[in-house]
Amino acid sequence: MMRLPKFDYRAPRTIAEAVKIVGDVGPTAQFVAGGTDLYPNMKRRQQTPRTVVSVMRVPELNQITGDGSSGIRIGASVTLTDICENEIINRDYPVIAQAARTISTPILRNMGTIGGNLLLDTRCNYYDQNFEWRKGINFCLKKDGDVCWVAPGSSKCWAVQSSDLVPVMVAIGAKFRLASTLGERIIDAGGFYNDDGIDYLKKRPDELLVDIQLPPLNGWRASYQKLRRRGAFDFPVLGVAAWIQTEDKAGTGSSSDRVVSVKNARIVLGGIAPSPIEVTEAGDALIGQAFDDDHIQAAAEAAYTKARPLDNTDFVMNWRKQMTRQYTLRALEALRAA
Repeated sequence: MMRLPKFDYRAPRTIAEAVKIVGDVGPTAQFVAGGTDLYPNMKRRQQTPRTVVSVMRVPELNQITGDGSSGIRIGASVTLTDICENEIINRDYPVIAQAARTISTPILRNMGTIGGNLLLDTRCNYYDQNFEWRKGINFCLKKDGDVCWVAPGSSKCWAVQSSDLVPVMVAIGAKFRLASTLGERIIDAGGFYNDDGIDYLKKRPDELLVDIQLPPLNGWRASYQKLRRRGAFDFPVLGVAAWIQTEDKAGTGSSSDRVVSVKNARIVLGGIAPSPIEVTEAGDALIGQAFDDDHIQAAAEAAYTKARPLDNTDFVMNWRKQMTRQYTLRALEALRAA
């Protein structure tokens, strides 16, 4: 049986109190919300904070405010179950609820939070093992070792970013608000993630993710498709988020003949690299074009070409690359049918 190491547990009631505790304790302190990622990592000795600061009792982090016309703010400690069941999110931002429903299981969604999923530790077949297993292979570059067993000749860790909500947030242009004893800052989701399995967030350890700011609905729609072995519980080994803005244009026939044209588009891949990958070529294949079979196929081919999955998660990596084409098609076809 894997047991948690000893640690001090603190439960502040305000953001100011939470960031002060971490600021005073220093790098041996860590924030936690639902703990569905941190506590298993602590049992495996992948993360070993001496002070754990729970933010689940901070009221501001448990609120959802706004709507689609003005944009929504979601507190980082809002549970995934609340995301799935929230009436406004389901009405105005259904892609967020859709992606959240694919995460883990109902019981764990009752505990896990939106902030936790956005800050999820990167994953790898060589890293996500107990301490004794990792010791048996002389550990790995991400924790306690000096070799990346995925690519032994590489100086970079290739552990994979495996959040379902991250590619969606990047695609729709969400923003994150962070707080520390030094003040607050807001960062675009697209600029928040590093392409490095160890240093995977542009976030200091003393910073607390306060809320997620979703942009107003301005004629855009988004969808998400997830590849995994089982229909529940599993992390994505490929996630495709598609975001589009469309407009009607006059066709070549009568004045009543209208063609749906793509004004703007983004395709973001998750689960295949240490950070989400926006495939600009896929968006470019759609922008300014009719939203039809030919251009959807062209976008899917561009996503397939850019995908470079490695042998560090479930399924054969070449098959995961092939599935990039199919899952991009599914994501775009779901938007066309909406």
